[in-house]
Amino acid sequence: MKTRDQFDSLSPVDYRYWDEEVAKYLSENGFTRYKLLVELALVKVLHRRGICPEVAVQEVEAACGQVTTEEVYEEEDRIRHDIRALVNCVRAKVSENAKPYVHMTATSYDIIDPANAARYKDAVQKVLVPSLVKLEGVLITTALREAETVQVGRTHGQHAVPITFGFALAGYVSRLGGSIEALKSLATELPGKFSGAVGAYNASSLFFDDPEGFETEVLAELGLAPAEHSTQIVPPEALTRLFCEITIAAGVLANLSDDMRNLQRTEIGEVGEEFEAAQVGSSTMPQKRNPINFENAKSCWKIVAPRIMTVFMDQISEHQRDLTNSASARTYGEVVAYVVSTAKRLTRTMKKLTVDRANLERNLAMQKGLVVAEPLYIILAAQGHPDAHEKVRTLTLQAQREARPLEEVVVGDAEMKDYLERMTPYQRQILSNPSLYTGIAGKKAKTVAERWKQKLGL
Repeated sequence: MKTRDQFDSLSPVDYRYWDEEVAKYLSENGFTRYKLLVELALVKVLHRRGICPEVAVQEVEAACGQVTTEEVYEEEDRIRHDIRALVNCVRAKVSENAKPYVHMTATSYDIIDPANAARYKDAVQKVLVPSLVKLEGVLITTALREAETVQVGRTHGQHAVPITFGFALAGYVSRLGGSIEALKSLATELPGKFSGAVGAYNASSLFFDDPEGFETEVLAELGLAPAEHSTQIVPPEALTRLFCEITIAAGVLANLSDDMRNLQRTEIGEVGEEFEAAQVGSSTMPQKRNPINFENAKSCWKIVAPRIMTVFMDQISEHQRDLTNSASARTYGEVVAYVVSTAKRLTRTMKKLTVDRANLERNLAMQKGLVVAEPLYIILAAQGHPDAHEKVRTLTLQAQREARPLEEVVVGDAEMKDYLERMTPYQRQILSNPSLYTGIAGKKAKTVAERWKQKLGL
């Protein structure tokens, strides 16, 4: 078969976001390898149960090590059936005595569904989760380093009350950590099946009094457990739940990227992606330093998020099996590839993120103390002011109208004199220095970061 130029590929996964680690499990070569593992597991258990001789196992094992995806596809072109093509390729490499045991009692999805469960389990546990954990480690390190770095909080795109940059990142540490834990668990829950053409163990019951025990043995060779009930296929819910969580994790990465991208806006400038010496930001504006990595992460999420609808639609299969997922289910691996690519890119980017403390201070001071309107209102209310919220609202409008600091307007308001005199020194300090009004943001950032650091063994 002629080798194809990678740039003749149609999917960006193949020519732009290809990942060797992901390909090991989720490429077509990877899929072939896992299907062959199922065929080999079957023969091993047949031997264990006294159905076939040990030499047949040895022959099949050797054959499985030689079968290539290319020859399987060539055989499929001839006979128009993918699994039978795989079986024929194995049978062609063993003796006449061993041939009867290849694929014995199996239907196509006794091979495909365990292969999918095993490879998605491995891809999540060995590639996706480690990629997310590495990013989590960078977020934890940065959250701890910036735990006390004061930043103005923002809600609805407007300045709110002060927090710290470490506190902001700790939110993502917690959210991503939750997804990592969920992915670990869900990956172990993917079931297999070896129950025949309609799930009733018709074929295996011809040979075994305990066909369910036979199924359990075959799947155990692959590190899987059987579904409680299957038809020709495993129930789709476990894989659906796994991909829901993968999509959720992608959303967390996209949200982080959105925040970091917004903080790089020229007029905000609180953080920045590292720019390489020869890197170009625009083909026409030489001064541009675009946040391309965070934007790429958001863009990949826009590919991933709608794909969950395909997974949901594949939940439906008529009676004991139809083929309406035969093409769509082949695309699932791309979702994992995009999320792994995003995680690795964000790890590199966040590791080199710069924090501009001068701009953080500038932005906090931008509204001339208006961010202390909340503590001022609460203190007045605690002192018995009959309409504290409205009073402070009026004072903030005056401060904005006169372009004066809020504290200055408060001090100059006759009604406020008695209230100011009753304030504690700390309460008066907050009016002068909003950076003191961060609640327990720094402490919370450290607590959350340290908890996940310990939980994930980082």
